[in-house]
Amino acid sequence: MGVATAACLALLPFGAVGALFSPLVFDHEGNIFNPLAWIAFLMMILFWIVCLIGPFGAWVLFKRDQEQLAWAAMAAPLAWLTVLVAILQFIPG
Repeated sequence: MGVATAACLALLPFGAVGALFSPLVFDHEGNIFNPLAWIAFLMMILFWIVCLIGPFGAWVLFKRDQEQLAWAAMAAPLAWLTVLVAILQFIPG
């Protein structure tokens, strides 16, 4: 759990930079009306929050002897990042 927490916290600065550059998904003409661009925008902004909340929730669940849910919570940032990368593939520009 400690190594996974360190990995999540190491992704935190990348999430902050991604949040700064998230408005760039609207640079291509017509993306302002693209629902996938809006979803990617929101996911990029919220990624650093998931990197904080995931390990916190995982440790709370781990202390309450719910190890399976704890590992699921710890995997939330990785799953979030995977979905974000998949969505960004379909945004033109």
